[in-house]
Amino acid sequence: MNLRGIVAVSGKPGLWKALAQNKTGFILESLDANKTKLVANLSTAKIAALDEITIFGDYEDIRLVDVFGRMKDAKSVPDAKADGKQLREFFREVAPGHDEEKVYSSDIKKIVSWYHILKDLPLFSEPDPSEAAPVAEQESVVEAVEEVKPAKKAKAPAKAKTEVAEEVAAPKAAKAKKK
Repeated sequence: MNLRGIVAVSGKPGLWKALAQNKTGFILESLDANKTKLVANLSTAKIAALDEITIFGDYEDIRLVDVFGRMKDAKSVPDAKADGKQLREFFREVAPGHDEEKVYSSDIKKIVSWYHILKDLPLFSEPDPSEAAPVAEQESVVEAVEEVKPAKKAKAPAKAKTEVAEEVAAPKAAKAKKK
């Protein structure tokens, strides 16, 4: 799924799409039907890109993109306003190994509500552009670049200090003989 440019803004409900960046922040557009525009100032607003968000895990953090992928494959996703116990049970299925002490029920509700916003958007079913290039293509590009690079020239051996000193001393000696 392609979640590039989709952000969450602290203090603002819903999700936003980053349209442009200016000196002080970002120009955002809401993903709901109203298409509200917002200028988020970097000094006052906290902006989190969805493709970079992780969830606390017991051993290692779990990427939000991976959780969304499992939610997409799930039989049914509960509503964000469902009972906390039901949401916790569902989250155990889609994010196994999450740290239940650090991941609060409010976090789970937020993730489920984000999923319901994103699931109908076309970008949710698009492949991620960074993961789209197969490994074989990447290897062929590396090989092509290596072929294009010119071979490094061999450096001439550096003269020893004694040779340099002799070359400098020789002209001085010649001048001294002429006088």
